[in-house]
Amino acid sequence: MEKISFIIPCYRSENTIGSVVEEIKETMAKIQDRFDYNIFLINDSSPDNTAGVIKELCDKNKFIKGISFARNFGQHAALMAGLRNADGDICVCLDDDGQTPAEQVVRLLDKLDEGYDAVYAKYDHKKHSGFRNFGSRVNDMMLRIMLNKPKELFVSSYFAVKRFVVNDMIKYENSYPYVIGLVLRSTTRITNVEIDHRERMEGASGYTLKKLLNLWFNGFTAFSVKPLRIATVIGGFSAVLGLLYGLYVIIRKLMFPDAGMMGYAAIMSAIVFFGGMILLMLGLIGEYIGRIYISMNNSPQYVIRESWNLDK
Repeated sequence: MEKISFIIPCYRSENTIGSVVEEIKETMAKIQDRFDYNIFLINDSSPDNTAGVIKELCDKNKFIKGISFARNFGQHAALMAGLRNADGDICVCLDDDGQTPAEQVVRLLDKLDEGYDAVYAKYDHKKHSGFRNFGSRVNDMMLRIMLNKPKELFVSSYFAVKRFVVNDMIKYENSYPYVIGLVLRSTTRITNVEIDHRERMEGASGYTLKKLLNLWFNGFTAFSVKPLRIATVIGGFSAVLGLLYGLYVIIRKLMFPDAGMMGYAAIMSAIVFFGGMILLMLGLIGEYIGRIYISMNNSPQYVIRESWNLDK
């Protein structure tokens, strides 16, 4: 009998995580002849009583495992903590707000049985806010450009992966984990399955513009050098453009000696534009170097304050 490990990052979910756990229990009771299971709840240093609720759930159910971070490390660090401690043959990651229906997990599992290594939920009508949907579209574009994600693949926070993929993912110990990047580097046998998307039980998404920007930086600086290559191409194009412009000025002066100097405003515009591009590229290079420096200093992906029911 195969075992499934459910992994749920938790933040401001003291009033919702209990319902999500109950839905998982009810769903798995219907397929208990096929699968055993356990649940990993990771508290990402939530300011409410999420840690207390997780502890209470763990006290009542030994198959529920709890982890509480010492500070906020983000959703992807929480997923890595869950994956690193999970012992299931299949790991299923989902949200703590009830938007990703645990009752439809069989759709993901059946798709894995068809020979795929990872399956992502795909939604016809997402119930996120306009800002969150915009961030998802930008994130999808970034994944296609920087990480070569197939255009037809829809990436979401509700997905299932096989054990060998998880084993490869948890080898990554640098400071900036990016889960989809780890999946994409492990296998190409990834697909989607249609899943319903619900309204949030309560509250609003914890993703802010700052968090989304940090997530995008993690993705393309940790798993791609394409930004540096783009910077090289832009630099080469600018150099050629400057050379051609210089030749134009010389030829113009030779052919029309009485012609006046080129406009001051045009020269200043060019200086400001290319100066800005140089600073932008230097900042990008500095971002890579800074992350290398932090990784060399063994900055942890997360720090666990306490845990419940984890095997020693």
